[in-house]
Amino acid sequence: MKTIKRRTLWFKKIEELWKKTNIIWLYGVRRSGKTFLCRSIPGIEYFDCELPRVRQYFADPEGFFRGLSGKKVVIDEIHRLDNPSEVLKIAADYFPKTKIIATGSSTLGTSLKFRDTLTGRKKDLWLLPMTWQDLRDFNHIKMDHRLQRGGLPPFFLSKSFPEPDFQEWLDAFWSKDIHELFRIERRHSFQKFIELLFMQSGGIFEATKFAQPCEISRTTVSNYLKVLEATSIAHILKPFNSHKASEIISAPKIYAFDTGFICYWRGWDKLRQSDLGVLWEHFVLNEIYANSQNKRVHYWRDKRGHEVDFILTPRIGAPIAIETKWNSAGFEPKNLIAFRRQYSQGRNFVVSYDIDRDFSRNYRGITVRFIGLPGLIRIVS
Repeated sequence: MKTIKRRTLWFKKIEELWKKTNIIWLYGVRRSGKTFLCRSIPGIEYFDCELPRVRQYFADPEGFFRGLSGKKVVIDEIHRLDNPSEVLKIAADYFPKTKIIATGSSTLGTSLKFRDTLTGRKKDLWLLPMTWQDLRDFNHIKMDHRLQRGGLPPFFLSKSFPEPDFQEWLDAFWSKDIHELFRIERRHSFQKFIELLFMQSGGIFEATKFAQPCEISRTTVSNYLKVLEATSIAHILKPFNSHKASEIISAPKIYAFDTGFICYWRGWDKLRQSDLGVLWEHFVLNEIYANSQNKRVHYWRDKRGHEVDFILTPRIGAPIAIETKWNSAGFEPKNLIAFRRQYSQGRNFVVSYDIDRDFSRNYRGITVRFIGLPGLIRIVS
């Protein structure tokens, strides 16, 4: 494996959060690089709760933290402890000078192991698959490679397409995250659901299309989807609307967490030009989430079939409309025009891979700004 630099985007976010709190909950999918990132922090004291001897340290949390006062500490795989939320609560209340990162695959409080979500005592940091800044840190910015291999560092850095690793990852996800933390029993049905979701990623979700092939009820489909959302495997985008009769108001769109898994389950061993658009759309969403750490991303669609890829909703100000195009020459303004007939205020962007210098164009009374990834990062950060 080639030597890589520090993942500068994530180091910066960790330092910013430690200025606000002494406890960071770092979560992200399996093999997204949580352990590597944590162990790269200078002066860190690292504890892996996968090890029985390490778990014994936490039989007396006060004694454990007393010996680490004022230090930087990582508690990796903290859900392996009997009462992880109690450990973090003690650290937050009695050892505020000790900087702590606790890691897990899901958001804190979504599994049965956590009895307290530590509201007000910690800050969350969501580690996404590799971003544009990560590619620069890895000295490897060939986007077609990132889109096909995906953004899990071991998969991305593999010398050849790591086909067996995708199924191995899914098996580990089941055994170490799902079965243990969420008590789901029907492995075949659950994994079938994931495979179908990845194959249809980026489309509007209809539960009835999953129930029969997975041999489960619509209620179980809904429960499975909630688990995948909690573990960051699926991103659920709800439609942006103001309950106008012409708008889609309830059907969500579902995006798989990583482009490599989409390519694997769709059988895309070589990318065609027609494949790049949907994969680029997924990568742009990944970039929005990573830089903003905000899950309030929507899409918009009306009943005439006009659709805008992403709608951002700032706490103050008008909705921001974002379209994605692998090649900016392929942009058609009709969807943004239709959206702005309903919502006249707000900025409009087209994010394309082939744009080196941002520029603007006017279409029937609306201004559209064409930007590359650096421009997108400035908007959402």
